[in-house]
Amino acid sequence: MMDNDRQHVHASTSVERPVDDGVSRPLDPRTVAAQRLARTIFMVVVLFGSLPFIVASILFGTGGGLVGLLLVAGWLAAAGLLAWWAFGWPALAYRYASYAVDAAGIEIRRGVVWRRVIHVPRSRVQHTDVSQGPIERSYGIGTLVIYTAGTDFARVHLVGLAHETALRIRDHLLPDAGPDAV
Repeated sequence: MMDNDRQHVHASTSVERPVDDGVSRPLDPRTVAAQRLARTIFMVVVLFGSLPFIVASILFGTGGGLVGLLLVAGWLAAAGLLAWWAFGWPALAYRYASYAVDAAGIEIRRGVVWRRVIHVPRSRVQHTDVSQGPIERSYGIGTLVIYTAGTDFARVHLVGLAHETALRIRDHLLPDAGPDAV
């Protein structure tokens, strides 16, 4: 079984297991497709929004020639970079993102070039939210937002969880029932 297949099976079976077992889990694989769609929409808006300015610059501003050729080459280079950012980057970022929940809190690992490990102890959690934008909702995923006491990382986002998993983690991280006042 390939590594990606193992991650897919691992992620799809994580709903049946306890949420706080301390096992490092990948994000939901549907995250890749959702990010590709969102980034493609952004790419289309940016590229087609800038195209009239490029054409107007060539036709009215520079009269064509070398400057026009450079503008077109720059636009094509930007289109290539945005296309890689939209289609290649989400799969790469997915491979380097994971989370683990245990009785003490949650640990989030992410980063392709610069790695970041964020550990949020349950004792620091003030409140949590689970949100879904329209693209996330269509793919059945959500974003867990953890608000903590303190100034650094006072709001931690975990994007790309199955919506049900995000709700289970949210409920686990909430403080035990008790008085809410000081």
